[in-house]
Amino acid sequence: MRILVLGKSGQLAQSLVGFAPTQVELTVWGREELDLSNLEEIVPRLLAHAPDGIINASAYTAVDRAEQDADAAYRLNRDAVKQLGLAAAQMGCPLVHVSTDFVFDGNQSRPYQPGDACSPLGIYGASKREGESLLQQVCPAAAIVRTAWVYRAGSNNFMSTMLRLMAERDELGVVADQVGAPTSSDNLAQVLWRVLEKRLSGIWHYSDAGAASWYDFACAIYEESRQQHVIERDVVIRPLKTEQYPTPAVRPAYSVLDSSALRDAINWPAIHWQQALREQIHQLSSPH
Repeated sequence: MRILVLGKSGQLAQSLVGFAPTQVELTVWGREELDLSNLEEIVPRLLAHAPDGIINASAYTAVDRAEQDADAAYRLNRDAVKQLGLAAAQMGCPLVHVSTDFVFDGNQSRPYQPGDACSPLGIYGASKREGESLLQQVCPAAAIVRTAWVYRAGSNNFMSTMLRLMAERDELGVVADQVGAPTSSDNLAQVLWRVLEKRLSGIWHYSDAGAASWYDFACAIYEESRQQHVIERDVVIRPLKTEQYPTPAVRPAYSVLDSSALRDAINWPAIHWQQALREQIHQLSSPH
């Protein structure tokens, strides 16, 4: 199986490489190999490469910048995704596309099911949702996997930001009234490989089990890091309300995803986010 992964520079692509099945011949493309903002290049380039499967781990993910940079967000998250779908449909090749919890408005108090109504609050979520819709039109066989709060040891994400700040400051304030589910990029990658292998189609949800606020996540990062001697100093973490930490983009207050259908479909265990976090911190604490 010749599989193409898009999004070479991102943390998810790195995890996909790390967990690639042995029988897979893997190619990973970034902007140098295929600039997804050059829409007219996408279909001919993919047809020429002729992969047996595609995992799209690329996206415009700068949530706040998207509010001022809507054209670029829509180009990558909607228009490029449509082109990927057109190419996959022409080749009859399975396509797994990664989407986001930001398609929801966060007004619910129970975990979101894949079929729940979408109502994005900002440009990032809207561009991702329109990408989903167009992909389903042009390539109904594609699988769309929504995820949330993805992080990985050694990559640029909430966990790495917290660890850097904890090394520099004695006190941190972290938002405590936005709730989701931290998701290990390594777990997500393994799930995506199974989705591709089973040739699932339609919209699915995956995040690690449990729920947390950003404040809870930050406290857990601190506690695990102290236990594993990644951090050796005392840091006070204070809960903040969203209005105390204003950002250009509005974020959903609650965006826990219900992953049970996908876990059942691919026979994947419910791994709690705290267990996954422990494993990621361990990667930082153990010599490579």
